[in-house]
Amino acid sequence: MILLGDYHTHTIYSSHHHGKGTIEQNVQAAVSKGLKEIAITDHGFEHGLYPVKRKNIALMRAEIERLKKIYKINILLGIECNLVGLDGSMDLIAEEEKWFDVVLVGYHKTAHPKNFGEFFKMYLPNYIYDFTGFITKKQIQKNTDAYLKLIEKNNIDIITHLNYGMKVDPVQIARLANQKGIYIELNGKRTIFSKDEINQMVDLKTKFIIDSDAHHPKRIGECNIPQNFAIMNKIPEDLIVNINKIPKFKKHREV
Repeated sequence: MILLGDYHTHTIYSSHHHGKGTIEQNVQAAVSKGLKEIAITDHGFEHGLYPVKRKNIALMRAEIERLKKIYKINILLGIECNLVGLDGSMDLIAEEEKWFDVVLVGYHKTAHPKNFGEFFKMYLPNYIYDFTGFITKKQIQKNTDAYLKLIEKNNIDIITHLNYGMKVDPVQIARLANQKGIYIELNGKRTIFSKDEINQMVDLKTKFIIDSDAHHPKRIGECNIPQNFAIMNKIPEDLIVNINKIPKFKKHREV
């Protein structure tokens, strides 16, 4: 099981140095670990604590293009967007999508909701779940429907850390993601699926992607948790798009 690419990594461009390394340090770490590809995916614009700033995207692109000439590895500029409403809204508009090579999206409890009402409809019930473990079946379906609408409305590549802070039915999401060519992440820190969920997702031939979610260069490519999870749950290697191969992503960037 050879990991060829890591597509969820953070740098100092996530505000307040939430990521601890520079883009070059992440790239150097990836090269040292034998990766063929890496994506730099700092937090989306409406993350409440650690957003990447729009004004820095051009600087990041220029840095990546410079590094491509130095290191023998393909470097992608991406973003980890935030799901910000039950209507499937995220914090990246179509005009901004062209800035990136790969688009990730997930739920983060510190993101700014789309509007005040979404705080009570989506964020508050999931805060309660996060702290108490209590959630209704109705809310789980609302959460699931939010992801289904997200998939229908947006041109995305990867859904990150499903079930983290926002409980969903991942089987429903995987079924639609398959149709839309979207990968479900097995996250380097938070892989939260039950045995039954994984079995059903495998039966659906869900396409998974293993990522580190590294916030420090030394964590780049360190994916023991999801790799072990894949082995223990007998996920076939051909269903993991960055094991022994390089995944294909959708067209976003306008060159």
